[in-house]
Amino acid sequence: MFYFETTLGELLREKARQQPDHDFIVYADRDLRWTYSEFDRRVDELAKGMLAIGLKKGDHVGIWATNIPDWNTVLFAAARLGIVFVTVNTAYKLHELEYLLQQSDMSCLCIGDGYRDSDYVAMVNELVPELKYTERGYLESEKFPRLKSIIYVGQQKHRGMYSFAELLLLGQHTADADLHRVEASCDTNETVNMQYTSGTTGFPKGVMLTHRNILNNGFGIGENQRLSETDIVCLPVPLFHCFGLVLGMMAIITHGATAAMLEWFDPLLVLATIQKAKCTSVYGVPTMFIAELNHPMFKLFDLTSLRTGIMAGSPCPIEAMKQVINEMHMNEVTICYGLTESSPVMTQTRYDDSLEAKVETVGRELPGVEVTIRNPDTGEECPVGVHGEFCCRGYNTMKGYYKMPEETAKCIDTAGWLHSGDIGIKSPDGYFRVTGRIKDMIIRGGENIYPKEIEDFLYTMPGVKDVQVIGIASKKYGEEVAAFIMLHENISMREEDVKDYCRGQISRYKIPKYVFFVDSYPLTPSGKIQKYLLRETGLQKVQELGIAT
Repeated sequence: MFYFETTLGELLREKARQQPDHDFIVYADRDLRWTYSEFDRRVDELAKGMLAIGLKKGDHVGIWATNIPDWNTVLFAAARLGIVFVTVNTAYKLHELEYLLQQSDMSCLCIGDGYRDSDYVAMVNELVPELKYTERGYLESEKFPRLKSIIYVGQQKHRGMYSFAELLLLGQHTADADLHRVEASCDTNETVNMQYTSGTTGFPKGVMLTHRNILNNGFGIGENQRLSETDIVCLPVPLFHCFGLVLGMMAIITHGATAAMLEWFDPLLVLATIQKAKCTSVYGVPTMFIAELNHPMFKLFDLTSLRTGIMAGSPCPIEAMKQVINEMHMNEVTICYGLTESSPVMTQTRYDDSLEAKVETVGRELPGVEVTIRNPDTGEECPVGVHGEFCCRGYNTMKGYYKMPEETAKCIDTAGWLHSGDIGIKSPDGYFRVTGRIKDMIIRGGENIYPKEIEDFLYTMPGVKDVQVIGIASKKYGEEVAAFIMLHENISMREEDVKDYCRGQISRYKIPKYVFFVDSYPLTPSGKIQKYLLRETGLQKVQELGIAT
């Protein structure tokens, strides 16, 4: 495998020199497009603007926005300055954003308008009331002492915030030499991106990923799709997640391909973008593909340009995979498996693998990545066909969790093996299968949800004595969140009371779909709660109520 020993900023410069007039990013829904050279110049202007407002190498700059056009501009500008780019989940609410701002030591936050029912400008103003009477660049926040600037990624002006246009203008009046001096000091093994993943401790952890991590992972992912500069990849998956940033943008730039972007997922817009941009590849979790296939206007679109793509996040039903191959013309679609800590992909099917491999396995290891199945108790490698824990090591292993050395040591052992917490087996022909999880994690529509995080939040609700959160099987999303709640004496509560308490405080996808009030939990002889019995009870209750899962 060819290893990229370069930075994101350097690679963009190289591609801009090699294919200056080739499209890098297009938005088919608004006829917006940037060639590699146009985007390279825009990144330079923003990077110099960021220098002008006092940002420096080693700072942490976050972005809280949907897949807006300048999301990637901020990413590459930060990379050129040696700034750690912190991605914020678009579904976050106040409780989650507050934690991330504090834990990440963020000095600057870039925000868009919002997403669904979330007004990001209003929410930031609520968390940082000092913005209303503070001059831009001189923020002194009592709650977030490290936070000095807020950038609104748009033309509109908001009190206390820089507008994106202002930064680009400042960049035009800043010397190129200032940028080049900082850029020359950047190294491929430095952290370029920090993504937050929920933890079993209930506290999200900042996964530190380097240039080397994500560029090489993106390259391997693209190779398995046979990507080249002739490919146009439709990206309706979120950029704040590794699916969009690494499987998407890193695979695209390492192969000189084109990204056909969508601000958020909409099945109709995906179909329209594929037809208009003549996309050769499209990404999504299984529920996205199913929504596209079942859209009433599906047959009106010409999808014959498609060839490949990636389906990841949860297992794909075989009938859905057959439809993707036969009706969307994606004969070379691939499946990926991994986790944020592994940058994220450790295994992937190849473009020419069989249908069975694409629905029954998660493929083979990427070149340059060692993947083994190990006994979770002894740490020894399991024989072929024996269940154990997925572990990997190689260039893709994260640098660690930010400010959490003990958690890092639990995840990466002394031999360098990254422990996934997932159970699987390896077949004699070298293909891997995921069969279960050590971690008590819920996967809903491709989103990883850790019950402890929701449990800790619900404990703060007055009247709640104890709470246990589990996943209940769902045909549509793979799993749905269910909460079993014990109340204090003389307290009455309804299911809607719990959901109302969650709204606006935790992400919509984490809000329990099912709430059951109980007097006790099933216990082991040693007093441990048997969550598998709660799962069975929950599914039985749902079936008795006649609720479609």
